[in-house]
Amino acid sequence: MKTYLKTLLAGLAIIIPLTTPSFAKTLRWSSSGDVISYDPNAQVDSFTQSVHHMVFDPLVRRNKNLQLEPALATSWEVISPTRWRFKLRQGVKFHEGQPFNADDVVATILREIDPGSRNRENLPAVIGAEKVDDYTVDIILRGPYPLLLNDLAAVYIMSKPWMMEHDALKPGNASTGVTTYASNHANGTGPFKLVSYEPDAKSVFAVNESWWDKPQHNLTGVEYRPIASDATRVAALLSGELDMIAPIPLQDIDRVSNTPGLKVVENPSLREIFLGFNFRPQLHAMPGKPNPLLDVKVRQALWHAIDLNTIQKRLMRGKSRTSGMLVAPEVTGYDKTIDEPLAYDLKTAKSLMEQAGYADGFQVGLNCPNDRYIADEQICLAIASMWAKIGVKANVGVESKTTYFPHQDNGDFDIYMLGWASLPPMDGYSVLQSLLATNDGTYGGSNPNGLSDPKIDALARSASTELDEGKRVQMLKDAFRIAHDQALYLPLHQQPVAWAMSDKVDIPQFADEYVRPWFAQMK
Repeated sequence: MKTYLKTLLAGLAIIIPLTTPSFAKTLRWSSSGDVISYDPNAQVDSFTQSVHHMVFDPLVRRNKNLQLEPALATSWEVISPTRWRFKLRQGVKFHEGQPFNADDVVATILREIDPGSRNRENLPAVIGAEKVDDYTVDIILRGPYPLLLNDLAAVYIMSKPWMMEHDALKPGNASTGVTTYASNHANGTGPFKLVSYEPDAKSVFAVNESWWDKPQHNLTGVEYRPIASDATRVAALLSGELDMIAPIPLQDIDRVSNTPGLKVVENPSLREIFLGFNFRPQLHAMPGKPNPLLDVKVRQALWHAIDLNTIQKRLMRGKSRTSGMLVAPEVTGYDKTIDEPLAYDLKTAKSLMEQAGYADGFQVGLNCPNDRYIADEQICLAIASMWAKIGVKANVGVESKTTYFPHQDNGDFDIYMLGWASLPPMDGYSVLQSLLATNDGTYGGSNPNGLSDPKIDALARSASTELDEGKRVQMLKDAFRIAHDQALYLPLHQQPVAWAMSDKVDIPQFADEYVRPWFAQMK
């Protein structure tokens, strides 16, 4: 009898931990792709940065209304046009126990602007940082700059002693293949601790009970699982294996909405989806021959040959907003008069191709991720079939974002899909300095394909130091007008935000598409 009882108790000891999560408030959520790296400086993918924000705090952050507010910095002042002073929050500790102070901020800023940092473009105006005392830091700018606080909202503070211990003072870079200890480990001051990370499988987070801020959530933990298959991801939600998927495939919205116990939350996103071009002398698909994409008539022909209404109605299920520029209406610098896509007109497209000397078309590579944007692969395939009608033979390539973005960063594509939500500043200057300006080591950090326009470069430099908001915004619009008229990129649409979740989950949705579990409540 005693032996049987011991066996029974041993069995219960195994069963109880397995059943406890159903009573614990662990948010289990999924998306189509994994974080690219846990190193905050290794990438510019906003989804990855959104997961990072669970672990790391910035100096300033965005609140529920996406307004800036103090975080690890409690106050700041402009000492001179090129020097901002930040007072730091005292009594804060990193997850592994290291005290937070000015040394961490200086080391983080220097790591962010290091030439080897992939996301150095997130601090385009910063040239240095200096410790004033243990809880005061000066950030040094190359000139007057109005968007410093906006930019700092996406600079996640790391522990200098931790980086020194693990030889990670220099940044990793997913595009160049540089990895560090921070690529697979994280030690921040944020609301959740990274407990374990299995790439392409699962990230497990525990609540940071010592977080400096007052929690607005009631979670005991978070589990994130990347699930590439739309059908598998939705099935996991329907079965109760997941509490939330973000985003939900558009074709499944009605099905999930009509399922008892589940709900769908939809709102517009800031993210614009568009195609970028190779502006170098030759295409990868046609080595040894002149690049047709250098002719504005060819780029305009490609735009005229895309049936944007069909993409909006069939692939985006009527949820997207067809657009003609690179920023959404909610973003500073938007201009309704520019936001006009070229009309779907095959006759005009063929005429432009003939005028450019390509009446018989040409070959070109067309590359898209298959786990980053809504219907990304399907859109690529549809565009290829549309371009075939004007003789353009698009060789479609699709792959996971973990390999796609390093290829894109290295200029390996002829035509490629990209999404941009103008983050972190939520200002059109993000597009101007990252995508439109010439890549020179300071500007053009996400423009690896040789695009260079002197007028745009002059506007980018002027806008970076213009403190008169009206003049600055006009500079943004002038640059966007050039980009539109020269078809330097090919805008497709403004993407929606659609999340599906258990009706026991209450979590606010944001136009920047960030999932912020520190605001989540579970019944």
